Amino acid sequence: MEDQREALRKIVTTLAMKNEETQTFIYSLKQMLLNVEANSAKVQEDLEAEFQSLTSVLEELRESMLMKIKQERASRTYELQNQLTACTRALESSEELLETANQTLQAADREDFPQAAKQIKDGVTMAPAFRLSLKAKVSDNMSHLMVDFTQERQMLQALKFLPVPSAPIINLAESLVADNCVTLVWHMPEEDSKIDHYVLEYRRTNFEGPPRLKEDHPWMVVEGIRHTEYTLTAFMFRLDGSTSHQNLRVEGLSVEWDAMGGKVQDIKAREKEGKGRTASPVNSPARGTPSPKRTASGRGGRDRFTAESYTVLGDTPIDSGEHYWEVRFEPDSKAFGLGVAYRSLGRFEQLGKTAASWCLHANNWLQASFTAKHANKVKVLDSPVPDCLGVHCDFYQGAISLFPLRSYCADPFPGPHSPPDTCLPAPLTPGLLSFYNARTKQLLHTFKTKFTQPLLPAFTVWCGSFQVTTGLQVPSAVRCLQKRGSATSSSNTSLT
Repeated sequence: MEDQREALRKIVTTLAMKNEETQTFIYSLKQMLLNVEANSAKVQEDLEAEFQSLTSVLEELRESMLMKIKQERASRTYELQNQLTACTRALESSEELLETANQTLQAADREDFPQAAKQIKDGVTMAPAFRLSLKAKVSDNMSHLMVDFTQERQMLQALKFLPVPSAPIINLAESLVADNCVTLVWHMPEEDSKIDHYVLEYRRTNFEGPPRLKEDHPWMVVEGIRHTEYTLTAFMFRLDGSTSHQNLRVEGLSVEWDAMGGKVQDIKAREKEGKGRTASPVNSPARGTPSPKRTASGRGGRDRFTAESYTVLGDTPIDSGEHYWEVRFEPDSKAFGLGVAYRSLGRFEQLGKTAASWCLHANNWLQASFTAKHANKVKVLDSPVPDCLGVHCDFYQGAISLFPLRSYCADPFPGPHSPPDTCLPAPLTPGLLSFYNARTKQLLHTFKTKFTQPLLPAFTVWCGSFQVTTGLQVPSAVRCLQKRGSATSSSNTSLT
């Protein structure tokens, strides 16, 4: 009996695996059907564009050559017409002179004959007909403007579709996964000098959370790769608990509002201070005992945010490149915000109310609002508040320089803890900070400004909670929106 059950379990397991393979294959076929439609439409559009471009070139060439023929015809016609007019006038003059000479010969016995003969002689000597060139100034041959497109026609008739290159082969021995980076190395099975660039497609599958359908895995695309090697990197950061307001309970990448957090900390601090006084008088306030609320952190002596600045910062600065992370807020949160800030943001300052921070802020308390804030300027967003928001930070807006840059030193860590290497290259172009609906990739708002210091991810919440997801690649939809410069009515840059 047990053997039969075991045999049945093996059969069920085998069948389940086969079903999984079949399901995967069905998904692959569905995806291929969609790709066939999309790719065929794309190549048809490209073909029509190529022929339209060729037609435009031929049309421009035809107009240019026709103009050349018209100009040549007009020039030759003008020369021949002038020569024809001059010859006609000379002929008329000669005929009149000839008629006068004949009349003079018939009256040779007249007394005035010598005088008339002399006048005719002088007239013949000065006659225009003797000064004319009886050779056409220009030729009527226009064969030098003829064309022969036989060779070009043969070339066009020989046009064929481009040959499809062989698929690249991934070199697993040289590819590497380390330090949150994936370096992929590949080569072509045979040398093909006509390859212009490679396109890399990948998707994130080792996600956290419940299982989901393969159709939900977004494909990311990297275009324009000129070499046979590429490294994928992801921006990872943690929440810096040393900056967190006492009413925020930070656990990993999760933050929860705790109304009693500050009171508990004060009680513990007073108890600790009382024990310190009993055990050792040298630690009395007169000797300069530091306040528990101003504990120095390991990151440049940063004090916790306090008062109504319910804020926490990320622990990894951004000083270059493109980065993307997502934040999911509890829908019942009374107020929350997300964005970036300089580390110089004061401990009493709220996100968006100073020039050192940029953020989106949602308020569900009393009067609901959804706004973009910077330097105490507010832009109301005409969009519902998503439950999950994406942040895309492009520090230099993709600017790359091949020349030496004049550097400036923006020291975000003032004081004795200042590191010696905080000097940054002068930004070539303004950076971009964009916020998206993480699910639909709808652009909500964009700040465009020159960042003069390293940025830290910044978050605030009151009476609620949120969860941060880092290590994400920039979604392809976000890249496409940035390339096209697409913007909705709420994505202006008035708060730079």
